[in-house]
Amino acid sequence: MAPTLFDIDAKPGDLIEIFCGMYHHWAVFIGGYEVVHLIPTTHGGGDLCELFTFLDSSKVTVRRQKIWEVVGSNRFHVNNLLDDECQPREPGIIVSEALKMVGQERLYNAATHNSEHFVTELRYGKPESRQVQTAAVIGGVATAGVAIAVVGAALFSAFRKNKDK
Repeated sequence: MAPTLFDIDAKPGDLIEIFCGMYHHWAVFIGGYEVVHLIPTTHGGGDLCELFTFLDSSKVTVRRQKIWEVVGSNRFHVNNLLDDECQPREPGIIVSEALKMVGQERLYNAATHNSEHFVTELRYGKPESRQVQTAAVIGGVATAGVAIAVVGAALFSAFRKNKDK
């Protein structure tokens, strides 16, 4: 039986962040315990938070669902992540635009058109994904670390060769 009361203090237009392990899925709350979010066009049911569900798809459908159908057993919370930096659009506009998109098929790309891009564009008028930015920074740091190690090893090797002469 579906829950009748969810422990969520959301208002229409709020962004819902759903913790799916390494990946966070996003939805926009529209009221009445419902959200609008992206779901892979090929999704046949089951746990939406399986990362491979999204990675395996280049197309998604905008869907309106009860929040508990989307969240399942995963942790979630309201996260209007850019409110300190950007002026949110009016809640009625956010909800209206989200509802107009229901049923639409859209292109999906984890780096440029993911669920976080979708909801931030609805709320703030500009698509942004902090999880993509964080992954890029971590990837850049890891790449820089490898590069420094390689350069360091080459310099050490060159120094030892010169010392041995």
